[in-house]
Amino acid sequence: MRAKSTFMKSVYRHRWLYIMMLPSLAYYAIYKYAPMAGLVIAFQDYNLMDGLRNSPWVGLKHFRDVFSNQQFFILLRNTLLISFYKIGFGALPDLLLALLLNEVRIRWYKRAVQTAVYFPYFLSWVIVYGMMLMFLSPGTGLVNYFLKDWGFEPISFLTSNDWFRSILVSSEIWKDVGIGSVIYMAAMAGIDPQQYEAAIMDGAGRWKRMWHITLPGIRNVFVLLLILKMGSILDAGFGQIYVLYNSLVYDTADIIDTWVFRRGLEQMQYGYAAAVGMFKSVVGLIMILGANQLAKRFGGNGIW
Repeated sequence: MRAKSTFMKSVYRHRWLYIMMLPSLAYYAIYKYAPMAGLVIAFQDYNLMDGLRNSPWVGLKHFRDVFSNQQFFILLRNTLLISFYKIGFGALPDLLLALLLNEVRIRWYKRAVQTAVYFPYFLSWVIVYGMMLMFLSPGTGLVNYFLKDWGFEPISFLTSNDWFRSILVSSEIWKDVGIGSVIYMAAMAGIDPQQYEAAIMDGAGRWKRMWHITLPGIRNVFVLLLILKMGSILDAGFGQIYVLYNSLVYDTADIIDTWVFRRGLEQMQYGYAAAVGMFKSVVGLIMILGANQLAKRFGGNGIW
């Protein structure tokens, strides 16, 4: 009874914090956890007219169909390659931009740069695609205009298997680098200013202060973001790819999510799509648990 009373007092003392948490908890409960009841579709021959209760059970049939399909492994390869490219090439630009902005002392210039690099994050991929057509179109694109002016043949960037993955990675970096740097700048704001003052007194320049104080101070944040990205390694950015890709680049751009969208919604094979979705969730859980353990083994804090 005493423990219960202490717990209730603690809840009442922090009641406003719990109230502030309610919208986030409601979001995850409604949109993340409640739909998990639909995972039973992966074990059913689901039919819209019969519903969850009356659809016949087929056991692991959909999983066997998925893993016996050779196309699935091509899609898995494309998904992993695109995700690793995005993680590998996209991890450092956010950090570098935050480090550079942190060293700017002219406030109006810093704010102008921040506004310019944050703005693309709020654009939809449909708008970004329209902008890319203006620059990369083989007939009227600005890039190809300069290529032809310099004596080169125009390149169809958006329909070329050689270029499409590079376009995906570079466009995502351009779009998300600003918002990613916000997280690092918030972490830098939490570093004790006295450390910088002591380093200045010892004669350390900007580069040494950055190397010995700033980077160690945000190391845990970098590791945390890397772990979270590893957990979504089989996502690869459905919204971006679905808007940008076309049938000419299926060999390099078709990923698990776009394939599931076509099979699950367009062809109404809901059980098949649910089986692939469950596979993705299990792999994501394994990856995030493994990355968390590796982070702890190499001296990081991990997520928990």
